[in-house]
Formats: sequence, structure tokens, C-alpha cells
Amino acid sequence: MMQFGLSTHLFHNERLERAHLDAIAAAGFTAIEIFATRTHVDYHDRRRLLEIGAWLREAGLEAVSMHAPICDSFVGGAWGRAYSNASPRPAVRQEALDETLAALAAAPHLGCSTMVLHLGLPRGQTMPPDDNNAAAARHSLETLAAAAQSAGVRLAVELIPNTLSTADALEALFGGDLDLGDAGVCLDLGHAHLMGGVPEAAEILSGHIITTHVHDNDRKSDTHRVPGEGTIDWPAAMTALGKVGYSGPLIFEVADHGDAAGVLRRTVGARNRLQAILEDLAQPLDFS
Repeated sequence: MMQFGLSTHLFHNERLERAHLDAIAAAGFTAIEIFATRTHVDYHDRRRLLEIGAWLREAGLEAVSMHAPICDSFVGGAWGRAYSNASPRPAVRQEALDETLAALAAAPHLGCSTMVLHLGLPRGQTMPPDDNNAAAARHSLETLAAAAQSAGVRLAVELIPNTLSTADALEALFGGDLDLGDAGVCLDLGHAHLMGGVPEAAEILSGHIITTHVHDNDRKSDTHRVPGEGTIDWPAAMTALGKVGYSGPLIFEVADHGDAAGVLRRTVGARNRLQAILEDLAQPLDFS
């Protein structure tokens, strides 16, 4: 049975506090993904990590994964300076590597066994014209895969809307000559919907998917809506995951659109609907 979890992306605009974790637990979740942005969770601060770890245990929550840093801050709804591990400029790429390496060192302190990684910058985000360089991305990925194995953390490269991270591009990476150890893919269902479809991405990446991000959109913009508030065909999406044998976590990565508490309530409803779909799919066919 797949485990449902919630990303702290819902509270990304705030410093993660005990009250956020209590709200997640009260909503019936037992698993979470920690979003590593220093204004949200300071992964450089060992004392803070120990504090959050204690809160997780007291709330009965398991931090199954951590999202690698993608920017230096997120405050007041405004994204800070982006980190790019696919920049051909050494100083820019090294900063992104250093921040991800710091997050990898922090992940075991929270019990996280998986690190979700963006390769390069997503389409629609302001970026220098020379960014999303394939050679730079490959070098970064090899470095981070080795570091993840040393930390006892499994790297999950996320399907995101850019040329480096399409389903075909990721399949080629894992079928190529890079030594990626036990790394796999984070199938982001909302991003897949923007990029050709969830069933198609699941089929291409079959055998590589180790975690997911679950959210919805109108197939025009990456709004991270609650499932059912966009145009994804959820029975088809769940069928596709089952068809490729995926049994890992389903992590809701929904965004606060001005009412985090309301989004959380609606996510519980979506979780129940997806659970019903999965239970229906698990029923044997009756031809009597």
C-alpha cells in the first residue's frame, strides 16, 4: 500500500515550527518531505535540526525525504536568488553544489533517506542564457550521487519542465555512462502533466521512480494545486503508477495560495479520493 505524505512546501513562506508539524499530524499524515530553504529550515544549523527532529518524533511524523535547496530564500511570497547546478560558470555551480552537500549532510539528522534534486532551472524562471548546460549538469550529478551514497541518502532527480529533466532526458541519464549509484527519479505528477502527461512519463521512467510529488494544474502553469483542482485524470495517473509497479510514497507538494489551513483541509479530501481510487484498482476483476 502506497504511503501518503505532505511536503512542507505548503508552509514554505514561513520558518518551519512545531505548530506546522502538529497541523500535518492532526490532518492524518505520518510522512513528510522537508523543503530545504534556509528561511524555512536552516539545514546549516545543527541545533535547529536536532530541535526539528525532536518535534517530528513527538508528532509521530517520519521525514521520508528532503528537497534539495533551489534558492537562498523564500519570504513574503518572493523567491530569492536561484541556485543552479547546471551553470557553466564555476562559482555559480559550486555554490549550488555546496548548498546541496550541506543539505545532504543535514538529511540523516532528520531521518530523511531520500534527497529530491532539481537538475538545472525550470522553464518559466528567469535564468542566464548560458544556464541549463548539459555538461555542467552531468558533472554536478556525478558529484552529488557519490556524496549522497556516502551520506546514506538516495538521490531522486526530479522531473521538472526543462530540457535536462524531461522523461526522455532522465531515462537517457540513467541508461547512460554516468555512475549514479542507487539514484532514481522523483516523478512529479504536476510537472509531467505540463510536459506530455503522467501515464506517458511513468511508462518512460518505469524502473527508475523512487518517489513522487503529487499536485495538480490546468496544464498551462505550474500552480501546485490540490489534486482535483486542475485537469489531471487521477484514475489514469494512479493506474499508470500501478502499471509500472510503483509502490513508494505519494508526497503532496501543494502550495499555499493565501489559505494554508484551507489547502491542508482540501488535501485531506484529495488524499481520501486517491486512496479510494487505489483501493478500487486493487480489487480483482469479477466476470461473474
